[in-house]
Amino acid sequence: MSQYDFDYFVIGAGSGGVRTSRIAASHGAKVAVAEDSALGGTCVNVGCVPKKLMTYGAHFSHDCEDAHAYGWDVQKPTVQWSRFIENKNKEILRLNGIYERLLTNAGVTILRGRASFVDAHTVKVTSAEGEKLYTAKIITVAVGGWPFVPEIPGRELAITSNEAFYLPELPKRVCIVGGGYIAVEFAGIFHGYGSDVTLLYRSELWLRGFDDDLRTHLKSEYDKQGIKVLFNMNIDKLEKTGTGIMATFTDGSTHEYDIVMFATGRKPKTVGLGCEKAGINLDESGAIIVDEALKTSVDNIYAIGDVIDRIQLTPVALAEGHCLADTLFGGKPRKTDYSDIPTAVFSNPPLGTVGPTEEECRKRYGDVHIYRTSFRGMKHTLTQRDEKTLMKLIVHPETDKVLAVHMCGDAAGEVIQLVGVALKAGVTKAHFDSTIGVHPTAAEEFVTMRSRV
Repeated sequence: MSQYDFDYFVIGAGSGGVRTSRIAASHGAKVAVAEDSALGGTCVNVGCVPKKLMTYGAHFSHDCEDAHAYGWDVQKPTVQWSRFIENKNKEILRLNGIYERLLTNAGVTILRGRASFVDAHTVKVTSAEGEKLYTAKIITVAVGGWPFVPEIPGRELAITSNEAFYLPELPKRVCIVGGGYIAVEFAGIFHGYGSDVTLLYRSELWLRGFDDDLRTHLKSEYDKQGIKVLFNMNIDKLEKTGTGIMATFTDGSTHEYDIVMFATGRKPKTVGLGCEKAGINLDESGAIIVDEALKTSVDNIYAIGDVIDRIQLTPVALAEGHCLADTLFGGKPRKTDYSDIPTAVFSNPPLGTVGPTEEECRKRYGDVHIYRTSFRGMKHTLTQRDEKTLMKLIVHPETDKVLAVHMCGDAAGEVIQLVGVALKAGVTKAHFDSTIGVHPTAAEEFVTMRSRV
């Protein structure tokens, strides 16, 4: 009989935690997962899923405008925000139930409550019913991250993405602070729903880490839509007024909004976890330090997902959790491959990208070959909407291997997923050139670009 209550104890039932629990159980391990909030973590509840639903909803304003050119007389639409939020919440509850069934059907024990370390093999789970201790041979931390709001006067008046998903009313005046994908996406969402949106970013250009052509192209698109994007700008303080929230910008100007949303990053959710009791080392940001095998400073404790502050994407957490379970319990040791991860930003228009930026490619490979095109999509030849699609290939000058693909335009996320498969397979520019295009589509431009920039 085992000296432990469980072979495998997972703290956190988000995407990564659920995946590693299920796979470990399928390999025959006795598994428990502890969660003090809704199953599915950030992605299902206050992240990818509701955000994508919001993105769909926000685009209907454009679609109604565009319908006229195609012969449809559509009355100016009105928004019933509460109906949308209610429908969105129902879908999230449905997904919560699916996650619960997945775990239960796999034989995983679900423990409702806040888990924290007592020592390297013991976890305390605190709930409304009290505290209970559990022991495990191996423990994995998958608690994710939490939005960060800077220390400024009036910060308690601000919201984050967590609260943005549950606003009781659609705000008319919105200020978003931040320059990452969350800030950019919510600017597009609120604008699409009819809000007057201002986005502030403290540096020269948003979306750090993305290709510069994408960054500047999307800025141009947001400018054309009427979204106010201010770079080299921040907020010094917030004050409550009788009609909203007064924000004082770093240039001294003041502006009133209905909501001020900070999308200024996320921090690993390790406060109160008791990592020090188990001997787990953290970095300066509070992230758990792991090696290539996702092992912490303690031999029997691992960590995956946003809490290790490596690549904060749901599919990465899923891959890490799966690899870890296979390695520990499936007799199939393997490591997560972080190269050429395709990703999307669900802005309007959306971005899709896989591979390094042009700047990074030039540092690694020298004078790389660039193929780039920008055009108005066929849909808007009738609507006359001034929206441009951007497509870009970066090619190795000697091997002809495609190093990176970047796109801004309709369905960019859908397109880039399959492009990611091609890059994993080592696709060359010659392969692109020899592929017959699907006509008429925007995607066919990727196989018809012949002239280097």
